[in-house]
Amino acid sequence: MDAMSLDVAAARLTASIADARGRTRTFLDGLVRPIGGGAADTVVLVVSELVTNALRHAGGTCTLDLAAHPDSIEVAVHDPSRQAPRMRTPDLNGGTGGFGWPMVNRLARTTHVTATSSGGKTVRAYLPR
Repeated sequence: MDAMSLDVAAARLTASIADARGRTRTFLDGLVRPIGGGAADTVVLVVSELVTNALRHAGGTCTLDLAAHPDSIEVAVHDPSRQAPRMRTPDLNGGTGGFGWPMVNRLARTTHVTATSSGGKTVRAYLPR
């Protein structure tokens, strides 16, 4: 199994998210059994959304773990907040978001949110290869 881990901090929010996307592309490009361009774009989009949410709403730091399984790519984002992502009505006028978590759930085969023993949570999304 191919795997990658990356610690991300909100010190430079835009640069941190761009780094997570770039490292995800590098991870996907290096897979022994590569995935198609559309599937890779979807994985990168999900990484971007989950890392952005963790940095903005869950304490400003997170760890991104990627793993390639025979039929899926696992995206796992660990952060220090116990509060799970929630569905809410997207804000079309105020710019406060609400689009990311529903989108992640539509793109992924499945998502899971689990509490960690350290007091935070892990958000996992499994995407088709």
